[in-house]
Amino acid sequence: MSQVATSRVEAAIARRNADAKGALVGYLPAGFPNLEASIDAAVALAENGVDIIELGLPYSDPVMDGPVIQQATQTALAGGFRLRDGFTAVREITARADVPVLLMTYWNPVLQYGVDRFADDLVAAGGAGLITPDLIPDEGAAWIAASERTGLDRVFLAAPSSTDARLRQAVETSRGFVYAVSTMGITGARADVDTAARMLVKRLRDAGATSTCVGLGISSAAQVSEVLDYADGAIVGSALVKALAEGGVDLVGEVAAALADGTRKAK
Repeated sequence: MSQVATSRVEAAIARRNADAKGALVGYLPAGFPNLEASIDAAVALAENGVDIIELGLPYSDPVMDGPVIQQATQTALAGGFRLRDGFTAVREITARADVPVLLMTYWNPVLQYGVDRFADDLVAAGGAGLITPDLIPDEGAAWIAASERTGLDRVFLAAPSSTDARLRQAVETSRGFVYAVSTMGITGARADVDTAARMLVKRLRDAGATSTCVGLGISSAAQVSEVLDYADGAIVGSALVKALAEGGVDLVGEVAAALADGTRKAK
């Protein structure tokens, strides 16, 4: 993986693997149910055991997201969310919480905004980098150059269907961690985390990955603990978004705290 001395994300993951089972990454969409509440909810994650925040930028065509996240992002867009509001959210969250904040965004909004301008504004807001679910490394030259210039982390995805060559490419170009997609579908909490995730993480390690986080389908502390038996971090999204939709900031904090129990080492 590409290294930079200031990768706060990789440092946070390494620290949690030293003092716990691993890191907990929590996803919420910016602007849901409104901008202020989304900021408060993200801060609540940090205050309740989430080590890294993945803040989603609402997008009109979220091809990878399941129904819970799609509905939340559509609500944000209907409420007037604009891309610049994402930078406002990052700025306010990082001012209140000492955890790295990664933006999760489809690539088209970054292109429309301007890759270098986007990178500069994210750095100015205190952001740590980007997770880009629909951008593959060999089409990401502009982003790779901008992130090298600014020191931002770049997280590429790897799936069970990825070839060994694709996995090596993801490992070599990612910084912060490689995002291992545990299931062959869209996001959403499932009763069992796909066992393909374990093999995918092994393949990524064989390809040289030093930091791998597993996402899609994790919704309980037991699943967090299970994933951290073999991966460096566990990513939870839909379960947190559902909590925010049903019970507001208080419930999302409670659910985060419950999930964080899965990061504890067995006594």
